[in-house]
Amino acid sequence: MNKPKKVLLVAGEASGDLQAAHLVRAIHRIDPEVQFFGVGGEQLERAGLRVLYSSRRLSVVGISEVLPRIGSILKALRMLKRSLAQESPDLAVLVDFPDFNLRVAKYAYRRKVPVVYYISPQVWAWRSGRVRQIARVVRKMIVLFPFEVPIYEKAGVDVEWVGHPLLDIVRPALSAEEAFEQFGLDPHRPVIGLLPGSRMSEIQRLLPVLLDTAKILRQTFPTLQFLIPLAPGISRAAVAPFLERDSVSVTVVEGRTYDVMSVATLLVTASGTATLEGAILGKPMVIIYKVSFLSYWIGRALIHVNHIGMANLVAGKRIAPELIQADANPAQIAQVCLRLLKDPGLLKQMAKEMAAVRERLGESGSAQRAARIIYSLLIERKA
Repeated sequence: MNKPKKVLLVAGEASGDLQAAHLVRAIHRIDPEVQFFGVGGEQLERAGLRVLYSSRRLSVVGISEVLPRIGSILKALRMLKRSLAQESPDLAVLVDFPDFNLRVAKYAYRRKVPVVYYISPQVWAWRSGRVRQIARVVRKMIVLFPFEVPIYEKAGVDVEWVGHPLLDIVRPALSAEEAFEQFGLDPHRPVIGLLPGSRMSEIQRLLPVLLDTAKILRQTFPTLQFLIPLAPGISRAAVAPFLERDSVSVTVVEGRTYDVMSVATLLVTASGTATLEGAILGKPMVIIYKVSFLSYWIGRALIHVNHIGMANLVAGKRIAPELIQADANPAQIAQVCLRLLKDPGLLKQMAKEMAAVRERLGESGSAQRAARIIYSLLIERKA
């Protein structure tokens, strides 16, 4: 009897969990018998991953922010090292989360388990020396952006561009009329989507800022409506203390991020995957971000790009305003939002620029293309 094909899969944060879940389902459509185990969240578990360690215990942003989680991170690394020895997987598929996953890649390489890296570390933005490390330990790099291909080819890495999986994922479930009704909104009044991020550390840092921004905006535009879509893994109870301390009226929505985005006149969003999701839906946005003082200054020394928002990076220019650190304060955010809200021409131009970003992400079917690449490597390994 043939042994089942086994894959170690590691996705350490919410965006990777979602995209990896689509990848697992695409592989199961090719071969339902492939077994997946490793690190992931709720989405991957529903897709069929045997979760050995929850990604919710690992996900952080920034350098100093890692310190409180160091015990969980080291524990997970030890567990994965043991699992590689005990489970003898045919392949390791590592999703983004580079500081953690490049260590896992080393463990897998030493045990002669081929490594597929899905969703590249941002080597084009910072710590470009990681390309050499990747070249040593990664069998195949699957990238989402076309500009990443020459970077890896130059280093001798076997690389393939598949397009961006968000093109298949970002689809509102409700019509605009249904969303307005379900969220209790007036379709004749403008809506501001407030997206504080997918990690609790981001919410603690950014949600109070967003709520204060909403207060300022409502003083000028009393008819504004505010929606906060909660990212997967963030409960209503987790944000309740912030809302209870604040007098501004906002509607909190669970599990309907794309429906919220689809009815929003403007998004005010944490930098990250949400900026690409908003771009795919053609939404004007203001991008904000804050990390600890130490993380910011270390990051300034290491990061070599002119923008932090993925929508701006893909566009190759600043199409959405970015407010970072001290600039990400309620008064400045509100000022930028008001300039956009008072000028429908600016909003229209930004929506047009976002449509161009969507075109640059490739064609739909990214997860299926990645699944075929990974499955062919599984077959090769078995042979």
